[in-house]
Amino acid sequence: MQYLLLIYRNEAELSKMTPEDRQKMSAEYGTYTQSIVQSGHFKAGDGLQPTTTATTVRVREGKTLTTDGPFAETREQLGGYYLVEAKDLDTAIALAARIPGARDGSIEVRPVMIYK
Repeated sequence: MQYLLLIYRNEAELSKMTPEDRQKMSAEYGTYTQSIVQSGHFKAGDGLQPTTTATTVRVREGKTLTTDGPFAETREQLGGYYLVEAKDLDTAIALAARIPGARDGSIEVRPVMIYK
């Protein structure tokens, strides 16, 4: 079964990181990504640009409306994701717990809907 591991973090805290801390975090993500690629769990994944680059789209009464930024104001913002293949939820949770961002943010684990 496929699971989406959604990585949430506080962008304000991320922007306060030193270049050295950012480099260390990037290296940790690289190591993690390589480990799930080698184990066969990895399907896809990417980091996202900051929420300041986001545009929210709504269609109301046939008109397309856009708003700068994310849909909702929150303390943590979606920063990236991994799409993984896991035999069950427990395996997906174990993979999520190893994501470096789980230490200071949160990881949402959500099964991917299968259409038949």
